[in-house]
Amino acid sequence: MITSGLQDYIELIYNSIIENKELKAIDIANRFNISRSSVSEALIRLSDLDLILYEGRKGIKITEKGIVEAKRIIKKHEVLCDFFHKILNVDFEIASKNACKIEHVIDEELIDKISNFTEFCIANNINNN
Repeated sequence: MITSGLQDYIELIYNSIIENKELKAIDIANRFNISRSSVSEALIRLSDLDLILYEGRKGIKITEKGIVEAKRIIKKHEVLCDFFHKILNVDFEIASKNACKIEHVIDEELIDKISNFTEFCIANNINNN
């Protein structure tokens, strides 16, 4: 399992590629308000884990393994956000912010159960109004 910080990196890299935006280490440093050297270290770790291809100034590319990991993280975020917002009626911004925190520590089995519960509630028009 990769750290929550590295998960944030892989999610950002994946989203940038989906949006067809070139992403460089300096962009990540600015986005997370951290030093470029810290970003370079993290990118090297992601590269060592075979989640990205990082060749310094040549840019950042995501591997198939990285895409799988990014989609897993994004799914967790979406499931949690939907549950908080659609079922518990929490404001979307608060739901999203908390989903981002929890997505890094919650396991897959619990995510699947929350997803199934949310789908059941939506299908049966059950929520916390």
